[in-house]
Amino acid sequence: MSAANPTSARPSGVSIVIPAYNYARFLPSAVESCLKQDYPNFEVVVVDDGSKDNTREVMSRYSAPVRYVYQANAGLSAARNTGIREARFDYVAFLDADDLLLPTHLRDSMEAFAKLPQDYALVACDDKLVDVDEQQLPFAVHVPVLPREVSLKDILMRTRFSPTGVVARKDVFTLCGGFDTTLRSTEDRDMWIRIAARRRIWHQGKVLVHIRKHGNNMSNNADRMKSNMAAVLKKSYDAGVVPQSNVCFWLQVFSYWRYQTSLIYNGIRQPLRALRDLLISLLLWPWFLDPGANGNRFLFRLRALVRYALNGIRGEVK
Repeated sequence: MSAANPTSARPSGVSIVIPAYNYARFLPSAVESCLKQDYPNFEVVVVDDGSKDNTREVMSRYSAPVRYVYQANAGLSAARNTGIREARFDYVAFLDADDLLLPTHLRDSMEAFAKLPQDYALVACDDKLVDVDEQQLPFAVHVPVLPREVSLKDILMRTRFSPTGVVARKDVFTLCGGFDTTLRSTEDRDMWIRIAARRRIWHQGKVLVHIRKHGNNMSNNADRMKSNMAAVLKKSYDAGVVPQSNVCFWLQVFSYWRYQTSLIYNGIRQPLRALRDLLISLLLWPWFLDPGANGNRFLFRLRALVRYALNGIRGEVK
């Protein structure tokens, strides 16, 4: 990690923002994971984004340091922005209502900030996938992330961390703007891209959060994910966060996007659409010299091509 900045003050407090929409069944676990933090100075801001379930009733059980804020339904980005405005501390942490923080999350994150120069505006961490009952998923293979700086180009190529587990300086949202309310997914990646274009990001390389997979996750909407990913990349391209003249880099970015969308379609058992997007990916950029940089194995797209083709054959047989 970079050497400490002697002029920086040790971080003092964190506002944990939890956007919630019809997740009353998971919300108590999320809030309790915050209350188990071993860092002493924090608050929990639950933003109810117009839920139609019993979220308000669930939240009535809690008092300080937990606060409940209601708003008419406006989407995840707007709920996070409301939480940032409501935050009383200079650091903001994000937790999705169906996820969990591990007890050392805030302490580890704030200690990382204390050791980093002031131009680091965001500290991220690694995660573990769990099921509805908070048990590790048997098929989830964890690839450890080494502590390192995450660059703008890294995030343009692929998302490097979940919004759950991020801790950021509150003032960076004044500098870079809040979450884009026109986006219905991938809004976190757009935010991290804009932050990375102005400030620096550090990944701790520690598993400090659990991400719950339960079938109702927003990421299951393939077409919405694809269109929003495209919107974020086009927005970044048009803004010139990396010069458009760097044609080779942008071809790799859009090629990798099509590979990612092929994975999404394969995951919802649409092998033909998966094959189409994978072939487009290969046409845009046939060969990634260092697939490990994106967490992939050698010949990763050819392996996917064989897998998708077999899935398509099985589908035809059925």
